[in-house]
Amino acid sequence: MSAPAFRRVLLKLSGEALMGEGAYGIDRAVLDRIAGELKDVVEAGVQLAVVIGGGNMFRGVAPAAEGMDRATADYMGMLATVINALALQDALNRAGVCARVQSAIRMDQVAEPYVRQRAIGQLEKGCVVLFAAGTGNPFFTTDTAASLRAMEVGAEIMLKATKVDGVYSADPVRNPGARRYDVLSYDQALEQRLGVMDATAIALCREQNLPVRVFNISKPGILLRVVLGENEGTLMRGGD
Repeated sequence: MSAPAFRRVLLKLSGEALMGEGAYGIDRAVLDRIAGELKDVVEAGVQLAVVIGGGNMFRGVAPAAEGMDRATADYMGMLATVINALALQDALNRAGVCARVQSAIRMDQVAEPYVRQRAIGQLEKGCVVLFAAGTGNPFFTTDTAASLRAMEVGAEIMLKATKVDGVYSADPVRNPGARRYDVLSYDQALEQRLGVMDATAIALCREQNLPVRVFNISKPGILLRVVLGENEGTLMRGGD
């Protein structure tokens, strides 16, 4: 195996990625497969942090939250991310991988509170650190939380795992002629409203020049290939 291209990475994993073909919740087989992919990355010598979403359970801007107070709905979405993080921690532990959940909302009986230096220390010991509850604040997405945590722990790249194989000029399902980008600048993503991440998350990455690679997590072995430096999906970075 070739040497990893990165020493420390942050993976943004959507809650929907855990559903498999289901419409809701967590598919156990998918959860175990993803845990296996994370194990391969750790065994390759890469320090791995994860921010996980909650869209498979509840999302503050989803139709299910219509009519609710937005802050309350967002807090409910944050709690959904904790459920997902605990499930992934369990799957990693069963696979023989050290994993710790750190929550931006205090819930000491089920997760550690988020402490930056503690997170870095755990990464250096080879543990996968799962950041849950977003930023701990309503009105901010888990994409923004991922950008923030990546910078706080010194990740060299943010990996955004989705259900599509990169960023397209339009929805490839509705528009078969949509073009997939191999490389994309932060400014292009913002100006063309390509939906890579929300504007706040992209602006944070642009400010700190943090590259983001978007890829399809359902492709077997793709996470390891990405950390080994293979050209998968779309790379978003500063313009040349």
